[in-house]
Amino acid sequence: MLKIRFQRVGRKNQPHFRLVLTESTSSAKKKAKEILGFYDPVKKTSNVDPDRVKYWIDRGAQPSSTAHNFLVTKKVIEAKKIPVHKKAKPKEQVSTHNPQAAQPATPSPTA
Repeated sequence: MLKIRFQRVGRKNQPHFRLVLTESTSSAKKKAKEILGFYDPVKKTSNVDPDRVKYWIDRGAQPSSTAHNFLVTKKVIEAKKIPVHKKAKPKEQVSTHNPQAAQPATPSPTA
């Protein structure tokens, strides 16, 4: 399956991203089938080819959640944004009803 996703191409501490079309099982660092645009978060510049993006989405390519939100912001596609932050895991709570559960096990003295 084809994916539309970001590929980082910037130097250290100078991020720059390409919006690329790749095979979903391939690594993000491998050569892309097609470059669809770019995004520079430092200079706040971007460029997207909306015709090619729509062409590949019509052919079955699925954008990643971050790429989807980027395309919605640039008004290339009409949809709601997808939440991309992971949900926080609940912290482990120590039971106050069972005092032995909170204390570490002590070895029993042997005679």
